[in-house]
Amino acid sequence: MNELKELLPYLKMWNTYVDIGIIAIIIYKVMNLIKETRAEQLIKGLAMLIIATKLSEVLGFHTVYWLLKNAMTVGVIAILIIFQPELRRALEHLGRGRFFVKGEFLDQETDSMLDEVCVAVAQLSKTKTGAIIVIEQETGLNEYIETGTKLDSIVTNEILMNLFIPNTPLHDGAVIIRGNRIAAAGCFLPLTQSQNLSKELGTRHRAAIGITEISDSMVIIVSEESGVISFAKMGRLSRYLDTKSLREIVKNSIKAKESKQPIWMKWSAKNE
Repeated sequence: MNELKELLPYLKMWNTYVDIGIIAIIIYKVMNLIKETRAEQLIKGLAMLIIATKLSEVLGFHTVYWLLKNAMTVGVIAILIIFQPELRRALEHLGRGRFFVKGEFLDQETDSMLDEVCVAVAQLSKTKTGAIIVIEQETGLNEYIETGTKLDSIVTNEILMNLFIPNTPLHDGAVIIRGNRIAAAGCFLPLTQSQNLSKELGTRHRAAIGITEISDSMVIIVSEESGVISFAKMGRLSRYLDTKSLREIVKNSIKAKESKQPIWMKWSAKNE
């Protein structure tokens, strides 16, 4: 009993360290989520408002303090409205955690689908035919599939190339691939709000980045002006790719998803 009493101060100390560590991790994750988004500037403005409120209280500026305090109360509701895209993104990020991952892997059908996509992209790049191909992952894209024409067809390079032929009904939107099938074509995607992009990037590239900011999808883009192949994921764009490097990037992204297999699936596989 005495030994337990002696250990209590040490246990409380470790408790504090763990508590601080958890808060530090949460702050780090939140900072990563809002990095290079409009929320970053809003957070800075909110911090300035909090500092001004405290200063007005300390300095005895009663009217200013009353106004700022009431503004902060209303601001809680305003934050929920303003930060709606970021909050949605954060919740989706949590939903894609290890426990909830479906545990898909690069099977023969997926490998074949990637081959067909790469052949099509190579030809589209050669002819400078603009294209945007979205590969759905964990986050469902039904709301964007609904904006286009549903196909539910197999993925072949011939179909992909035909879908992007200029002056045809479906050439101007995005093709969305779900699993190993083309779910829809001619789909409209949300444009990114980022102000840090090069001015030479057009609507296709902005739409590709936009959809990857609010989902975990992967997007392949072919520029209509230059034929340059680009790849977007998690709001980041890689440009000037060849089909070999493109295939490797997509393949590695799918393998990364496989490695994040849920704990319960790993346990069941181990006990079979």
